[in-house]
Amino acid sequence: MARVDLSPIHDFLPCATPQAWIDAALANQELLLIDHAHCEKKAASTALGLMYRYMEDPDLLHRMSRLAREELRHFEQVLSILQKRGIQYRHLTPARYAQGLHQHARKEEPGRLVDTLIIGGIIEARSCERFAVVAPLLDAELAEFYDSLLKSEARHYQDYLRLAEKAAGDEVKERVETLLAVEAELIQSPDDSFRFHSGVPDWL
Repeated sequence: MARVDLSPIHDFLPCATPQAWIDAALANQELLLIDHAHCEKKAASTALGLMYRYMEDPDLLHRMSRLAREELRHFEQVLSILQKRGIQYRHLTPARYAQGLHQHARKEEPGRLVDTLIIGGIIEARSCERFAVVAPLLDAELAEFYDSLLKSEARHYQDYLRLAEKAAGDEVKERVETLLAVEAELIQSPDDSFRFHSGVPDWL
C-alpha cells in the first residue's frame, strides 16, 4: 500500500510524538488497541454531536455524516482485531488530552463551534501522526491496518480545519496557534497512564 504524504500534518503539528510514548505503545499493545477503539467511538460521537447542534450548515452535516460512518467502521475493525486476539474490550479512563484541549475552547458561539472544529482537526492530525509512527514497528496485521487508516484520518483533519476556516474567517489562524500550543504541552508533558493520546509516560 502506498504511504500517504503526511508532510502537511507534520508541518501542522507543533511537535512529533516523543520516543518515550512510542516505547510505551510497543510495551502496551493491548492497551493501545483498547483505547484506540474508544477513540474511534468518541470520534463518531463528536461528529454526530456537531450534526445535532449545527443543523443549519449543510456542508458540516455532509462532512460529519461521512466522518461518523468512517469512524464507526474503524471502531468495528478494532473490535474485530481485539476479538481475534482474545483481548476483552473494556472501559478505560480517558486520557487528559481531549479534555485538556477542550478546557481552552470558548463557551459562546460562534467561538464554540470554531474551537470545537479546530480541536477535532488537531486530534485527527495527532491520531494520523501516531498511526504512522507506530505502524512500521508493529506486527504485519496491525501495521497494515494502521497504514490503511492514514488516508481517512488525514482527510478528517482537513475537513475539520476547512469547516473552522469557513466559520471563523481570518480569526482561525490565531485560534489554531493558541490551541496547538496547548496540544504541544499535553503531548510533551508527563502522564501517569498510557493512552493513545497520552503524553510522556512518567513511569518509565
